[in-house]
Amino acid sequence: MSENPSLWVKRFTPVIKMGGTVLDLACGRGRHSLLLAESGFRVEALDRDAAALAAIADRAPGIVTRLADLEGDAWPYRGRAFDGIVVTNYLHRPLLPEIFDALAEDGVLIYETFMLGNERFGKPSNPAFLLRPGELLDLVRDRLRVVAFEQGEVQAPRQAVMQRLCATKRSEFLLPA
Repeated sequence: MSENPSLWVKRFTPVIKMGGTVLDLACGRGRHSLLLAESGFRVEALDRDAAALAAIADRAPGIVTRLADLEGDAWPYRGRAFDGIVVTNYLHRPLLPEIFDALAEDGVLIYETFMLGNERFGKPSNPAFLLRPGELLDLVRDRLRVVAFEQGEVQAPRQAVMQRLCATKRSEFLLPA
């Protein structure tokens, strides 16, 4: 995976309330945690890889790390609300209701991961980790307001088949320039 922040995440970070608290879910090495912290957000960076979390813990002020196995442990954020939640290259369907519930009243979800068709280009290839066409749209219907959605084949940072969504609980919003 790329060490650079996703262009999708960079594009929609300005939709999140300035200075708010953002959850970087399954953050890996923290490429988005660092981007968010440098942009003035308070960041909760969660991953199951202790070494990856240790590598980002001291790289930017405003990042709190949390070690958790999202597929084996209980959801650690029950009762908490985030101004933004960023999820990239990760899908565990049983967590999706928890993710939606963890958005603050004006919260923003930025989600980007692989979808069916990606098996032509390598991993992930297991359908359990690949979104179905339009699945993110179906999941947020009647819950969130869609700011932007894309799906299909991409060439960079590597050839893949992706689905991308930015959605908010806000009743009104302005798109970033």
